[in-house]
Amino acid sequence: MNRKALLGKALLEVVAEFAVFAALLFVSAGTLLWPAGWAFMALFFGFALALVLWLAREDPELLAERMSSPIQRGQPFWDKVFVVTVLLLFVAWLIVMPLDAVRFGWSEVPDWLQLLGALGLLLSFYIMFLTFRENAYLALVVKLQEEKGQSVVSTGPYRYVRHPMYASMFLFFPAGALLLGSWWGLLPCAVLLGLLVWRIPLEERMLENGLAGYDEYKQNVRYRLIPHVW
Repeated sequence: MNRKALLGKALLEVVAEFAVFAALLFVSAGTLLWPAGWAFMALFFGFALALVLWLAREDPELLAERMSSPIQRGQPFWDKVFVVTVLLLFVAWLIVMPLDAVRFGWSEVPDWLQLLGALGLLLSFYIMFLTFRENAYLALVVKLQEEKGQSVVSTGPYRYVRHPMYASMFLFFPAGALLLGSWWGLLPCAVLLGLLVWRIPLEERMLENGLAGYDEYKQNVRYRLIPHVW
């Protein structure tokens, strides 16, 4: 697929995802008059659009990889289970928060915490961008990309933690719940982040067995998610 066609397909996917997110959030809320919901949409899809445009110019191969199916041939069974479970929980998360914050009004999150949530989202997106910029093998699924000559990435955020994309999720999910004004939204966050923690050692085991230099990288970068913590 040429670059122009790839960009067109990626933009269509962004539009489709926007429609799905909007339906889940605002139908569950029961109203379109939800400023926090629109703020979340603007931040999330503003970043998604910017990332697509940047990848289409700088690394179209990675953009194509990110658009591939979340279930792939050769993907470990445990990772297929992980991906399906996370997708279902993510949808549930997008439904629970508007039910909580708007339709039923169970939660009351202070304005300053909602603002802090917006800033947390922006920081998570920045970490994501740095990760995309450094890692040309950033697939959706756990796999070794021998056909692309995959090698260990140890630059950028990978100098500090071994899984910066996962680290960004530890900001994204709680910040999203705070921005949308939902304390109950933090519960699915805990499960989603727990699943990421479960995935990490399984992914690392595969990399240790199949990616030259990964053992040495682990010795040089001791922390998985949070510098000087874990």
